[in-house]
Amino acid sequence: MSHKEFALNTAKILIDTKSILINAKDPFTYTSGRVGPVYIDCRRLISFPDERQVLMDNAAALLNEKVGIENIDMVAGGETAGIPYAAFIAERLNKPMLYVRKKPKGFGRMAQIEGCMEDEGKNVILIEDLQTDGGSKQVFINALREAGAVVKHSFVVFHYAIFDASIKNMESLGIQLHALTTWWDVLDYAKENSVYDEETLTSLEKFLYDPVQWSVDHGGKGDEDAA
Repeated sequence: MSHKEFALNTAKILIDTKSILINAKDPFTYTSGRVGPVYIDCRRLISFPDERQVLMDNAAALLNEKVGIENIDMVAGGETAGIPYAAFIAERLNKPMLYVRKKPKGFGRMAQIEGCMEDEGKNVILIEDLQTDGGSKQVFINALREAGAVVKHSFVVFHYAIFDASIKNMESLGIQLHALTTWWDVLDYAKENSVYDEETLTSLEKFLYDPVQWSVDHGGKGDEDAA
């Protein structure tokens, strides 16, 4: 299966499980104060075993192709949404698993990384559910590197792929990002299969090309006043 086939298949599963919602007439308000016609909840996917199996099989195949199983020593999940996906992928790749807290737990061993990584220099891939601008990944990547891990790759089920900051943040961290699907793939799948009406698809496409302007046009915050 090609990467595009992985992407469209993932888009279908996200829509079918209602892990993706699109509503241009009654937009969603985000924590930043911006508004948009899209909402995604990758956590919801863990409750669908058949669909989850397909996605994680595809994830393992993608990582084998793009990274190489021989180049992955350990799989690390970011707290909290990345932990189940790290477990699923570690099982498929037959690799040791870690998980990384957002901050040290504050008692006992004060551990920020849970699991066992006794040797430095291990190639560790960070697993998360999704990525918007990638800013939150730095905490996990820094913690792993401070513990002696070599972190060059990150994987997410879903990448927004509409914010320039996402690419810049990954480049500044020296990370290559791998994702099963993006909003552009969702748009392609929705168009090809007439999942939504024409008005919704048009509004979605406008949002993807300029999410900040879409927010301003629909009563939300823009770049200057978003929190």
